[in-house]
Amino acid sequence: MEKKRIIINLNNLPPDALEAFRNKFPFGYNNFVMKVKTGNDSFFYAVTVDTNDASYLVKVPVKIDQKSGKEDEDIFDDTSSMKESEENVEEEEPEIDKED
Repeated sequence: MEKKRIIINLNNLPPDALEAFRNKFPFGYNNFVMKVKTGNDSFFYAVTVDTNDASYLVKVPVKIDQKSGKEDEDIFDDTSSMKESEENVEEEEPEIDKED
């Protein structure tokens, strides 16, 4: 007998599937999330969970960092100015006392 394949939201998981979910991902599911594309150019994020009678594709919430590119440019500008100031410093050779 083949398992049922079910797409379901994390909030709607039945108790046996929820237990399997907790056992499979005791430290979180962040490293196991996959992006699933749908037919109408949209997508959702999900993980897989199997029980004895079904295989679940569980829709999970994913928080994506929304940084602006401006912040990244500022960081790079700071490091480039540091390099320029290091290049402008003339290295002095240490004086060596020569005794004849």
